[in-house]
Amino acid sequence: MMIKSLSQSLKRIAFIMGAAVVLAPSTAKAICNVDYVVQAGDNLFSIAEKHYGERDRWSMIYYRNQSELVGSSVVPGRTLFIPCPLNNPEPDATPLRKEEADLTLLTGNDFPPFTDRSLPGQGMVTELVNAALELSPSPVSYAVNWDDNWSGHLEKLNAKEFDMGFPWVKPDCESTPSNERCANFHFSDPLMVMPVMLFTRSDAQFEFNADADIAGKSICRPDAYFTHDLDREGRRWLTEEKITLVQPATPAQCFDFLDKGDVDAVSVNLFLGAATILELGLRDKVVPLERPLSEVGLHVVISKRHWRGTSHLYRVNAGLKALRESGRFEEIVSRHLEVFWSQIK
Repeated sequence: MMIKSLSQSLKRIAFIMGAAVVLAPSTAKAICNVDYVVQAGDNLFSIAEKHYGERDRWSMIYYRNQSELVGSSVVPGRTLFIPCPLNNPEPDATPLRKEEADLTLLTGNDFPPFTDRSLPGQGMVTELVNAALELSPSPVSYAVNWDDNWSGHLEKLNAKEFDMGFPWVKPDCESTPSNERCANFHFSDPLMVMPVMLFTRSDAQFEFNADADIAGKSICRPDAYFTHDLDREGRRWLTEEKITLVQPATPAQCFDFLDKGDVDAVSVNLFLGAATILELGLRDKVVPLERPLSEVGLHVVISKRHWRGTSHLYRVNAGLKALRESGRFEEIVSRHLEVFWSQIK
């Protein structure tokens, strides 16, 4: 979970954020708040270019239409809704959030756009958790506590110093039940998913249309980041040594290796990759491939030793279901994407 602070560089991530927001000249002519029937040959990038005039805004369509997508791929013949920007975004009210509360949650800063006290609503995931708890059956008061030392969070949760923590990636617990997180924690339903991208040099002849295209490639992902998506059932890139995995300490080092030609691609989530590229001044040299490598969920976790674990998870999951059914999930995500776009303007 540890990543370097990106709050300054987030102001410059226009090229990939995919946020349709405050009406810039390109969005003033957007064809939006309309249905679109997917045609053969379409992908999220090309649909965003058709409706917003910018391919980089594909994540607006992605988050609004996940029930109609297969993973991150569009399906010809299915109907997608193309949302328009929202004006004057404001975080949801949190009347049940109190300092002295029945339920305590633990999170931390420097994980934008998901959690950061400097962001509206303290980040996208923080606001989703707030809204889910407000909509949960038999809601209780709750407190959100901040500890910027992410490495100590799971230990504190296992010691029950706090009830629940967020946002955490869930490993492949079916394949690796002995994993520390799998062995010690229950996971909520996904709060949201992150597209995990492949970033390559703009002058490279690198295509990713199928897993077979990755054979023999060198992929960089920072040390201590999850790798289960690289070795999942049917892929097994690591155990069968189909790729060379390079794992330096930081995302910046990965992109430096890519810039020097020492690796073929960098694989990190959409938001972290975009911010790091611009922080390092690689905007014209490095681009994301259109097809995400994988999708990884962010979850609320609770220790298996917690005596109220089942009831607390039910409360979160039921609230998340109500949040999605009400349409507020898409509204919250859209607001946060818009905030980032407005910052860089």
